[in-house]
Amino acid sequence: MLRITQSDYGLLRQHGEQTYPHECCGVLLGRAEGEERTVKSVVRCGNTRTDSPQNRYHIDPRELINIQRQGRERGEDTVGFYHSHPDHPARWSSTDLAEAHCLGCSYVITSVEKGRAQLTNSFALVGDEETNKHFEDEKIEVLPLPATNMAETGKPIATSLLRGRDSR
Repeated sequence: MLRITQSDYGLLRQHGEQTYPHECCGVLLGRAEGEERTVKSVVRCGNTRTDSPQNRYHIDPRELINIQRQGRERGEDTVGFYHSHPDHPARWSSTDLAEAHCLGCSYVITSVEKGRAQLTNSFALVGDEETNKHFEDEKIEVLPLPATNMAETGKPIATSLLRGRDSR
């Protein structure tokens, strides 16, 4: 199960609307205990994919390392990733599976139709290794609590969260 505040849930959905007709992408930081992942921070990333940003995404590894480092400073781990599917269902694709490598993480997909966020689904990447990894549907529990995202911590990365760091 993925637990996320209403505020953070809204942030990742809004990100998909703002980058439409291209895919948005980002990182979910927080805590994992067993099968439950709790999001504490939603971090926008720039989609560095230039050949087909309308149906593919890529996060610059340097940006990801920076996000993970800052998360660790706050005691947060990477618990998932999110991206949008412009004018396509909120279901994982074969490309999503092929490019997913963080076993035990949540992969959240929001369908954005004509610029408006519609359905948001989450999928847990499970398996023992790369050769038997697969996605399983995962429940999202949206919590009516105030957000504890980086925009409220005063960390430098907060500016990227608020401005968005899209490569477009």
